[in-house]
Amino acid sequence: MLDYRRSCECCGRELAAGDHRVYICSFECTWCASCVATFPGGGCPNCGGSLQLRPARAFSRRMHAPTVQPHSDTRRLVRSA
Repeated sequence: MLDYRRSCECCGRELAAGDHRVYICSFECTWCASCVATFPGGGCPNCGGSLQLRPARAFSRRMHAPTVQPHSDTRRLVRSA
């Protein structure tokens, strides 16, 4: 199951599970669309992988999903240029 992180790892913006403008890489680094637009080459600044839109979780499934602590609330993973 995907780890639906609740905030952008760059700017800290809150990201809802149903948000259709959230990007992830294969390591589930999580980014808002505004930050992705600033990444050179459009790749993940952490691992260099391609970014894809995160699938939106159906509302009925969100009601029963386990509570997950967001990783990005406690650390920033973006490498400095």
